[in-house]
Amino acid sequence: MRTGGVRGAAVDRWMVAAACGALLMSVPGCGGSAGESHRANGPDPTRDGRTLRGAPGNGAGRAPAPAPGPSRIPGVGDGLHRRIPDGSRQVVVVYGDDEDSPESTVVLYLKEGSAWKESGRWRGHNGKAGWTTDHYLGDLRSPVGVFTLTDAGGLLDDPGTKLPYSQGESYKAPDEWDESRRNAFDYVIAIDYNRLRGTPPHDPARPEGEEKGGGIWLHVDHADGTLACITLPESGMRHLLRVLDPDQEPVVVMGDRAHLKAWEQPVELSDVQ
Repeated sequence: MRTGGVRGAAVDRWMVAAACGALLMSVPGCGGSAGESHRANGPDPTRDGRTLRGAPGNGAGRAPAPAPGPSRIPGVGDGLHRRIPDGSRQVVVVYGDDEDSPESTVVLYLKEGSAWKESGRWRGHNGKAGWTTDHYLGDLRSPVGVFTLTDAGGLLDDPGTKLPYSQGESYKAPDEWDESRRNAFDYVIAIDYNRLRGTPPHDPARPEGEEKGGGIWLHVDHADGTLACITLPESGMRHLLRVLDPDQEPVVVMGDRAHLKAWEQPVELSDVQ
């Protein structure tokens, strides 16, 4: 969604700031978009852009055969594992250090046959106050859950992604933000919570209502916690953008390590119809 001219650019930048959690006057810095998570008793997010679910012989001169990857993603329990779509072969897992910590490790897994193999690992950040299974606007926590990844964008040119990519000044951080956050939106990938898939990450639509928030993104790290987004180094964002493929049904599984292992995300009736 773009508008023309100087006035249009100002509107677009307001939309990005809103996507990052609040109006410009009330955002001290981008800790991530003041996104919301899917509430535990909410509608099925698998629809409309919401949460989901050695060769023989003596071996001389041969390198040892690589060990097979796990048939399940490490550290992700049954409750969330069942939410990963059957067709998904690309999963970004965000392992939060602790329920109340803003520190995370982001790992990309690719499925080869029946095995999940690691394709990249980076340190990053999540919400300033940690994680929650019942997120609401302004709680400074990132949502625990499984979410699709369908749309990307950024201030910089498309680095070669297969995801739909919107580029332009609409992703420029507000001038009043400090230097450490100026490049936060060089690259972003929308996390499909309370948004319309198939639209730019900064699209303001909130299908489940404004109070449930939105605008939760993967974006470039700025060395501290966010308002709800997930951050990782620019090199990691470029890697994700170049690897993620809509045909592989990429998703993000995110939460603190304890919730990732144990949380049983409820199955709604619409999931089995």
